[in-house]
Amino acid sequence: MNDSRTEKLDRTVTGNYFEVFKVGQEIVHATPRTVTVGDVSLFTALYGPRFAVQSSDAFAQKIGYPRSPIDDLLTFHIVIGKTVPDISRNAIANLGYAEFRFLAPVYPGDTLASISEVIGVKENSNKKSGTVYVRSTGRNQRGTPVLSYARWVMVNKRDLDAPAPQPVVPELAASVDPASLGAALPPLDIVAYDYALAGSPRKWGDYAVGDKIDHVDGQTIEEAEHQLATRLFQNTARVHFNQHVEGKGRFGRRLVYGGHIISIARSLSFNGLANAFHFLGLNGARHVAPSFAGDTIYAWSEVLDKAELPGRKDMGALRLRTFAVKDRNCADFPGLKPDGSHEDGVVLDMDYWVALPR
Repeated sequence: MNDSRTEKLDRTVTGNYFEVFKVGQEIVHATPRTVTVGDVSLFTALYGPRFAVQSSDAFAQKIGYPRSPIDDLLTFHIVIGKTVPDISRNAIANLGYAEFRFLAPVYPGDTLASISEVIGVKENSNKKSGTVYVRSTGRNQRGTPVLSYARWVMVNKRDLDAPAPQPVVPELAASVDPASLGAALPPLDIVAYDYALAGSPRKWGDYAVGDKIDHVDGQTIEEAEHQLATRLFQNTARVHFNQHVEGKGRFGRRLVYGGHIISIARSLSFNGLANAFHFLGLNGARHVAPSFAGDTIYAWSEVLDKAELPGRKDMGALRLRTFAVKDRNCADFPGLKPDGSHEDGVVLDMDYWVALPR
């Protein structure tokens, strides 16, 4: 007779450690996820996004969508959440993103699944952990790619004596070429776009490089909210949930999922960028400092660049740099110190492209 305790251990998944990852390895992630209007409602309750196209079927249909697409960051969270059990369950930190593009709209009823390829590995000098580079793609039920991105994660080793792999650090673009963006936007009837209902009269041409926008509002993180959000995305990273373990760790409490801060900052950006309803792509994002329940997040943005989208006269692209700051309003635009380090309170430094009507 089998020992039931042994069977239980054999059937338990503990996640992958650094020494398991090999360049060229392909990982098919469980579990496919059908997006529902319930997911959209909970996402709205957690973050309060107000962009008209994602809020109103009538508004979206009037300009050319079949119905409201889901928020681009909900797509992001679901796709990345699928990868966590295999890539970052045993991570120390998520270090960065690159070549991040939204490729097709996602609607309630679509089913999303993720697959990743390991594109780089590099052991850290302490021999206790290493950085894993992956390129992940989310696809819908028809196999159409909806999101593609690279990210790199610092992952613990399980066997500290495991030999170091040959280091491979992939070359990744410093920013996304705007010429490769815009595929997730159907042809739009911008004449039918109602700026009063959208919340702002400002179009693409009303912004200039160098503009700084204080998004004014703040949002306090509650313990239950950040855990609900992370579970909504089926993200199993233990640092967000297990107070029994994290209470004995470096910070003595659970960390807020970095994507939670990204979504808060994006929702706050509505005040000043109400017509920037589509998140085209992410050039890079750095989680500068950890966030915890009780922190109040504010945000401000600077326009870094403007670009036309190939073949489109209806929409244009803005390149934004958004800083999320905790427990400090952004009237004085806190960002970088003269030496290039981040000012106190900055928790997120995000560089990305958005689309606005022209």
